[in-house]
Amino acid sequence: MIRSKIGGIGYYVPETAVTNDDLAQVMDTSDEWIQERTGIRERRYGLKHKETTSSMGARAAEIAIERAGISKEDVDFIIFATLSPDYYFPGCGVLLQRELGITNMEAGALDIRNQCSGFVYGLSIADQFVRSGMYKNVLLVGAEMHSMGLDYSTRGRNVTVIFGDGAGAVVVQPDDREDSGILTTKLHSDGTYAEKLAFINPGAHGGYHFDKMDIEYDFGYDKSIKYGEIFITDKMLKDGQIFPNMEGQFVFKLAVQKFPEVIKEALDEVGLETSDINMLIPHQANLRISQFVQRRLGLSDDQVWNNIQKYGNTTAASIPIALCEAWEAGKIKDGDLVCLAAFGSGFTWGSALIRW
Repeated sequence: MIRSKIGGIGYYVPETAVTNDDLAQVMDTSDEWIQERTGIRERRYGLKHKETTSSMGARAAEIAIERAGISKEDVDFIIFATLSPDYYFPGCGVLLQRELGITNMEAGALDIRNQCSGFVYGLSIADQFVRSGMYKNVLLVGAEMHSMGLDYSTRGRNVTVIFGDGAGAVVVQPDDREDSGILTTKLHSDGTYAEKLAFINPGAHGGYHFDKMDIEYDFGYDKSIKYGEIFITDKMLKDGQIFPNMEGQFVFKLAVQKFPEVIKEALDEVGLETSDINMLIPHQANLRISQFVQRRLGLSDDQVWNNIQKYGNTTAASIPIALCEAWEAGKIKDGDLVCLAAFGSGFTWGSALIRW
């Protein structure tokens, strides 16, 4: 039976490190306040007007391609996961293709918008393509440039202090070894409380209220405004509605519930226990969430890799960055059972089990 494996992996983070003290210069916060709530000490920001989500993704992809032992021309499909694309459209997949100089590809480029769960969703898609025999070298990239779209005032501190920029990439290839490669992936979603963690404006909703749900939100539209004039309004700008918003406690409570559930679901399918996990790579949402999940699963510090302390939450990029770091540090070896897990906006969540 053909399985798929991660044949090459790479990551890229910008050079500019932004500390908590740096953010305290522009908003009412402190290093102690941020570390207590998130565990973050610093994050990386891309060079404004010089780096983009797709350009960072390309840097990570080049490393993954080289480590996979293939050329750029051998890539036969691209999957790009991000919530901070270069453009509203087209998606980053084709921009990455152009950045890599492989625009004569006969295969396609797919963009997916599953936010923090994007890499796990993308890995599941790549796994199915390879297992079916449709493609042999699927390039999966998770990349984010949050720094271009955050509210750097005290009003936005609860969100802004969390996020950072970066990119990770893998090449998914066939694996004919028995009981090896990607063993299973599990994907879930529930859109009931989508607005609890969202970037709502500007958008095509036109001020629509979700009356069937217990959600109150002033979208900032004057209904007398003509079509074409409602994409961005003065109220959106004044009230800071063009930035991400999050109800932190709600998200935290749901995340610590769904993380262990989806990990256990994957383990049950393949007949393994949490004690069999050699390395858990959680999406780097919040160090407190990762620590809670670690305790719930009974895992030791050596079984979990966290790097949110120095990179912040890079959403779709966080798992491949952490996975690559752990592998480069020698913490992931051949035969190890690696578990990936993510939870994020939507809400979406998922897990993957890999026999390395």
